[in-house]
Amino acid sequence: MLHYPDLPTANLTWLHVSENGFACLGEAFATPSDPTPLPAAHWVGCNDALRIQLGLPQDLWQQQETIELFTGNRLTADNPTYASVYSGHQFGQWAGQLGDGRALNLGAIQTPAGLQELQLKGAGPTPYSRRGDGRAVLRSSIREFLASEAMHGLGIPTTRALCVTGSPAHVRREEVETAAVVTRVAPSFVRFGHFEHFSSNGQIDELRALADHVVTAHFPLLQDKQGTERYVALLHEVTKRTADLMAHWQAVGFCHGVMNTDNMSVLGLSLDYGPFQYLDGFDANHICNHSDHQGRYSYSRQPQIAYWNLFCLGQALMPLIDEQAPALAALESYKQTFPAAMDQGMRNKLGLSGAHEGDRALVEDLLQVMQQDRVDYTLFWRRLSVAVRESAHSTHAFAPVRDLFMHRERFDTWCARYLERLGANNRQATGDDMLRTNPKYILRNHLGELAIRQAKAGNFAMVQDLLQVLHAPFDEHPTYEAWAGLAPEWASSIEISCSS
Repeated sequence: MLHYPDLPTANLTWLHVSENGFACLGEAFATPSDPTPLPAAHWVGCNDALRIQLGLPQDLWQQQETIELFTGNRLTADNPTYASVYSGHQFGQWAGQLGDGRALNLGAIQTPAGLQELQLKGAGPTPYSRRGDGRAVLRSSIREFLASEAMHGLGIPTTRALCVTGSPAHVRREEVETAAVVTRVAPSFVRFGHFEHFSSNGQIDELRALADHVVTAHFPLLQDKQGTERYVALLHEVTKRTADLMAHWQAVGFCHGVMNTDNMSVLGLSLDYGPFQYLDGFDANHICNHSDHQGRYSYSRQPQIAYWNLFCLGQALMPLIDEQAPALAALESYKQTFPAAMDQGMRNKLGLSGAHEGDRALVEDLLQVMQQDRVDYTLFWRRLSVAVRESAHSTHAFAPVRDLFMHRERFDTWCARYLERLGANNRQATGDDMLRTNPKYILRNHLGELAIRQAKAGNFAMVQDLLQVLHAPFDEHPTYEAWAGLAPEWASSIEISCSS
């Protein structure tokens, strides 16, 4: 265990760590590990909206002890920071033991939003760092900070980000960069890989304790179930949440980039923002992770990969379930849940009420036309929403949508089918609903890159401005109209990898 005996303790009145968090499972799960201090810590981004939701003090960002705590320069008064152990499949191969290599947990606090775990990402090496430095860099920390909150603004289940602190301390990646720490927040950071770890090592008592903790803390409706029925129900619920999450991702055009089992949340949260990207020009086969040479985690394969990962979780739970049939039945529910959630999500984007037999074909044909012309995904849906609203009183409302296509005759053919399915009634109300479904602003790669460049020069204003816009991505924000436009040509040259 790493130890820094001279590290001061923080006596913050708001920081009351609960005994009911993940750490209550004991040292087989949570290994005490101290952070490594960073010099000259400063704020990079502060999420005041989340501070309010968590019921934290109004002057939180003015407290010196807070910035030191969230940088890893102070310890909590009575509770050690810890790292958790897990294993997992990475790029389809069993990787064995992994664990929190650059994440240290402060513990769980009780908030108006319920029990929330606090985690420092980048606060130094842990027993699971595997020869790594345990650090995060400014670039990746800003990306995670903004991505977490962008997903929340879109209504997609996600871990959250309370703040980012920076330091002039050097960290070597592809080049020398400066260090940063993200304070992440979630009801739980338990991953599929936690279950895989204890199952693969034959630690059945620990596996059962983990499953019971997850049920008790996060799935209260399953608490009355006993024996194998409880664990089958847990697998079924995780399957449902994962299917719903995949439908959210696909509908908004989000690419995760590294869907290893150790990056999958049992609560169905978007977790671990590394080489992520929102689609610019639509390409179903887009690979956002430049480390993914085989395209395993391409946009179109995400639902399939999630299903594969769920089978890994199911296999890990088999010592508690015993019989294969109920486990398979729980996993097979994905085949109904995901398509149903995806169909409903796309109907919502199109403003379609009810479910008609030809709706899936209508969507698939649209995506083929968009694929052919690499039509900007977010801009298309937003313009379509405006067009539907304005078509109630304009015969040229769809012209801005049509302008996005090179093969306009194909769009015209599709649009005629769409308008027939949409019908003529309540176009204004339908368009308004679509505008609340199809965001105007997403965290495009080039926007994140611009914020990072400014932050490296010591200007953090764009980080905060982007945060505010991404918290309300369906609103207009006239001051930031340029952020809703097409990505510039240079955006295609941005490379993101597992070190991003």
